[in-house]
Amino acid sequence: MVEWTFPRHPRSVGRARVALLRQAHEWRVPDETTETALLLLSELATNACRHARAPRDRHLLVACAVLDDLTLRIEVSDADSRLPVPRHAGPDDDCGRGLELVAALATTWGAHPRGPGHIGKTVWFELKG
Repeated sequence: MVEWTFPRHPRSVGRARVALLRQAHEWRVPDETTETALLLLSELATNACRHARAPRDRHLLVACAVLDDLTLRIEVSDADSRLPVPRHAGPDDDCGRGLELVAALATTWGAHPRGPGHIGKTVWFELKG
């Protein structure tokens, strides 16, 4: 697993995408899988920047791995312990589609509290390669 830490700031979404793009290229992840992973990472990182109730000095942790069955797993952790709740966005809503998009495009996804010694939660998704 490869991990990167970013400030909880909107610019970090793009930086996380660049880091994932480079890593996916190194791992020879198929282009279509990489494109979907970049989109879904953007959604999760944006949610963490916009909605996490945590001090601004807390960081985002982005992790990725290729599992044994060539599944790409991406995780975004933040310091807010509240687990995300998907909602249905109406046609006129400006936001609220991120988790719907993750649910629609990922092979599987979920969220859980971070382990002992850590605060917050991790939201993750997997894509079959």
